[in-house]
Amino acid sequence: MKKLEIYDPAMCCSTGVCGPEVDPVLVQFAADLKWVAEQGVTVQRYNLGQEPQAFAANADVVKQMATGMDRLPVVLVDGEIVSAGIYLTRAQLAHKLGLA
Repeated sequence: MKKLEIYDPAMCCSTGVCGPEVDPVLVQFAADLKWVAEQGVTVQRYNLGQEPQAFAANADVVKQMATGMDRLPVVLVDGEIVSAGIYLTRAQLAHKLGLA
């Protein structure tokens, strides 16, 4: 079974879909992650503001962050970085996970 991990920048809640001005990209990404999970992929999402220990425990993520916080989100598939600095679309996620 594939595993998808997302290391998000600090946000007000686990999905970033909260507060007075919700980013439509985050709304779509949350829906896309739900779809990915429905395809049988294990999805784990980490928020820097709530789970800094998860970031510190992953040397590859720490290296990305050392070059700038704009490298977040960092997306991993089965432990390998497949994207940094952008939220992938459903089509991109499907491709990276071999679901396309």
